[in-house]
Amino acid sequence: MPSISRFALPLLGLMSPLAAHAVVDSRAVAVCASLADNDKRLACFDQLAEVDMRPVEPTAAPAAPSVLKTVPQPTAETSLLAQEWELGNDLKRNTFNFRSYRPTYLLLANYSGAPNYAPFINAGIVKTDEDKRLQHAELMFQLSFKMKLAEDLAGTPFDLWFGYTQQSYWQAYNKSASSPFRETNYQPELMAVVPVNFRLPGITARFVNFGMVHQSNGQSGTLSRSWNRFYAQAGLEEGRFTLLARVWKRLDGGGKDDDNPDILDYMGNGDLQASYRQGGHEFSLLARKNFRTSRGATQLGWNFPLSRNLKGYVEIFSGYGQTLIDYNYSQKSVGTGVTVDF
Repeated sequence: MPSISRFALPLLGLMSPLAAHAVVDSRAVAVCASLADNDKRLACFDQLAEVDMRPVEPTAAPAAPSVLKTVPQPTAETSLLAQEWELGNDLKRNTFNFRSYRPTYLLLANYSGAPNYAPFINAGIVKTDEDKRLQHAELMFQLSFKMKLAEDLAGTPFDLWFGYTQQSYWQAYNKSASSPFRETNYQPELMAVVPVNFRLPGITARFVNFGMVHQSNGQSGTLSRSWNRFYAQAGLEEGRFTLLARVWKRLDGGGKDDDNPDILDYMGNGDLQASYRQGGHEFSLLARKNFRTSRGATQLGWNFPLSRNLKGYVEIFSGYGQTLIDYNYSQKSVGTGVTVDF
């Protein structure tokens, strides 16, 4: 005779879901079993079996509170810095393509309240203070671009960029002096940019940039100015507002060939660049200061739409170092012209 457990265990397995939902009265089972009519007895058992067999949903455990706030990954639609520096695999646009870097613009009239004659007097170009051949109003333009040289440099998340910025101050309206270029500054640089994505109070950090930059005016003799720097920069943003915070360390200087040994006294050891964009307008601020000497500079900019790729531009400058030849000369200027995006 087969063991009872041979049949009981499978039966218990089949009955366990029912037992989890309801307990059937044994007296009702006995009543159904006592019915002589087969159809009625089957209907009675069917009635007893009408029990909800749906599985009971387990109660979900409450989610543990998040310690760190998740920051959404930046996209071209949500992050201006991510678009400008291609901070994501879906935003990368390959290497050796020209990209906009600093603003590219033309100031048709840049008016300085007090042009700096001293370097030209020392160079013998202007003989005396009365021989003032420099005009207050001049034409000024800036050309700036960057180009990615390598992506994921040596298996790291760093992208390597090359940047170039040129500023020229042209006495275009000074016909009596043959319209000379007063000053041109050349600034090539190499930048290693790594994306980051973490939240700070009120703002999100998007990238960190380590760069080396050379700046010179291409002159010789007493008009020569140049310096080299290593810098670290953080790029942050919140909505339409962006902030670039940079500190630098001069890599040369102090030798007998140093044209501007005290340049840090006037240019400081870092700068802040802020911008806000709204409805096609962009408002910008550049600020730097040496807190030991209390010298520095402030530059305000505003561009506004004129056509699809052309914008009007107004720039106001106050302080030291608008150009390298003026690094130790304080002046105020205002200019207006146009800027382009590419």
